Amino acid sequence: MQVVKLTEASYKDIETISKLADTIWNQHYRSIITQQQIDYMLGKMYSLNSLRDQMMNEGHRFLLIGSEEKILGFISVKPEAGSEWFLNKFYIDQTFAAKGIGSAAFDQLVKLLKPSKMTLTVNRQNYKSINFYFKKGFVIERVADFDIGEGYVMNDFVMVRLS
Repeated sequence: MQVVKLTEASYKDIETISKLADTIWNQHYRSIITQQQIDYMLGKMYSLNSLRDQMMNEGHRFLLIGSEEKILGFISVKPEAGSEWFLNKFYIDQTFAAKGIGSAAFDQLVKLLKPSKMTLTVNRQNYKSINFYFKKGFVIERVADFDIGEGYVMNDFVMVRLS
């Protein structure tokens, strides 16, 4: 396995994050949701303006997942009450999947944040990610559907991990 390092992202990394999101979403989500929904969600959540707003106004903290050679993915977390965090985004370029990179990045994230509780939402058809989160100590708290506009609904599990 390659050495994985988390690096705090800044405004100068927004374009890199947007491009990575486009690549990763088109790799990973085609078997889960329609291409139209992928395009809609990329435009809604990963445009340069949206990412800038998430960083500047919504309190999202972005971390780049990198090896010595390149950036492999990214994470976005948002602080909640006390030492609780919401894991908004955790994406790795699928050409590097199943190599321990996600586990190494997640373990570093936990060491960095020291969360008492971490919450996330994940598409109920995203079995690969759900199983990853189970292995990392998350449990399903509840089923939730989120209307995201334009007739699209996110059919998710809300998962929680207590430390």
